[in-house]
Amino acid sequence: MAKKLYVGGLPYATTEDELREAFSQAGAVESASIIMDRMSGRSKGFGFVEMATDEDAQKAIDMWNGKEFGGRTLTVNEARPMEERPRRDFRGGNGGGGGYGGGRGNGGGRNW
Repeated sequence: MAKKLYVGGLPYATTEDELREAFSQAGAVESASIIMDRMSGRSKGFGFVEMATDEDAQKAIDMWNGKEFGGRTLTVNEARPMEERPRRDFRGGNGGGGGYGGGRGNGGGRNW
């Protein structure tokens, strides 16, 4: 059964092909993906590699965790399921302020 690995500390210029090639030294790679920032389109410096077997996954962890790759030290471990996070609401709502403070000398508010 395939096992998904988290790979952190990737150099930002690493391609998915380079990641796949590096991990194939440990065994059969089912997939390799690098997580990209939606806004900038640049790598976030981490990704996931799915190894074909549990044995290949353990071999990859032993081979790459704490090792240097492209000048950076990798963190490789078994990927955990993504935790449920609260959905971000960009419509405003609570938070922020109106800028109508009543303090002295701030140029706003009432003059008491």
